[in-house]
Amino acid sequence: MKEALINRSEDIADRPRFPISEKLGHEDRAKGLILVGYGNSWKEQRRFTLTTLRNFGMGKRSVEERVTEEAQYLCAAFSSHKGLPFDPCYLINNAVSNVICSIAFGDRFDYDDAKFLKLLHLFDESLRAGSGFLAQVLNEVPWLMNIPGIVDRVFQAQYDLQAFVKDIITEHKKSFDPNNIRDYIDAYLLEIEKAKGETNTSFNETNLFLTTNDLFGAGTETTSTTLRWALLYMLLYQDIQSKVHEEIDRVIGRDRKPTMEDLQEMPYTNAVIHEIQRCGDISPLALPHMTYRDMEIQGYFLPKGTTIFLNLSSVLKDELVWEKPYQFYPKHFLDDDGKFVKREAFMPFSAGRRVCLGEKLARMELFLFFITLMQQFTFEIPSKQPRPRDDPIYAFTLSPHPYEILAVPRV
Repeated sequence: MKEALINRSEDIADRPRFPISEKLGHEDRAKGLILVGYGNSWKEQRRFTLTTLRNFGMGKRSVEERVTEEAQYLCAAFSSHKGLPFDPCYLINNAVSNVICSIAFGDRFDYDDAKFLKLLHLFDESLRAGSGFLAQVLNEVPWLMNIPGIVDRVFQAQYDLQAFVKDIITEHKKSFDPNNIRDYIDAYLLEIEKAKGETNTSFNETNLFLTTNDLFGAGTETTSTTLRWALLYMLLYQDIQSKVHEEIDRVIGRDRKPTMEDLQEMPYTNAVIHEIQRCGDISPLALPHMTYRDMEIQGYFLPKGTTIFLNLSSVLKDELVWEKPYQFYPKHFLDDDGKFVKREAFMPFSAGRRVCLGEKLARMELFLFFITLMQQFTFEIPSKQPRPRDDPIYAFTLSPHPYEILAVPRV
């Protein structure tokens, strides 16, 4: 995996064709951020997005404040259940989505806001449809898309989501002020203005829509799913939850809001978060790559245009690397002195040129959401309910089966 992703990173940096994505606007394979082919457009869009996120504070104070604020809203939503059992899935999804909304659209939404609920519903439906059986059949047998009605059956949710995002972009264009950049969309509109008259630019309204869509999709599903695994493991391993509580009380206390600086003083909690990602293994095959040129790897010849699936599970669960690969065991990331150790085989975000665009943001969210929730609550399995399952639901990502929790205030 190291040889392919890191040492031969450009050789496998391309993407194969996805007929269903081409139907949704990626027809020339030079649009968007995620499914786009390797080339100048991808380089321009990725560089711009990373720079823009950094300018808006990705890895700095401003986005950290947004995440910290959203974590407090999430805790308030947990508290509103007043000691009664509830499923945390949708509340977690609301909180994580709001972070991306604040970056991409300029503001967060109340959890019961009708516009916000519509956005989340459309995103959830489009994800289900896009990873469903019929969509996969169309990807492999694209001529079936010529059958009347079959496209609308699969893509209606995606069409509705596209219309929703386009409406937001239209609203931004009406109030756009180049001297007051409010969010990602404004930054992109400014870049389109700068690129006017250039013939080879990839900055256009189609790419604005697709990159915004990609940013929202990539920044929501994976982080919220990981946080759901986090709470599930805390339910199942009460002794580990107690140790996290002890470290939080010692380093932060129960009144001060956590900051990213606290991470350096919390090796055990850091190890727990890493083990949640390793054990949860939410994206076992990542997205497929394609060879950009002819290449040879460990004696195997792969011609240009070969589709490659990266089995990240084979690394995250490698029996030669991890002491207990199929168990939840935070000591995987601790040395004999209890200090945090990052293992070379830890690559849940993949690696190389196609490494997850939002890795820094995801790490920040995982730490601040998890720590804030753990600071304020003890999580328990509701009485008279069976022990939750720890095997995953196999879909686009590996997610936990639905479960309910009791959030007992620690204050």
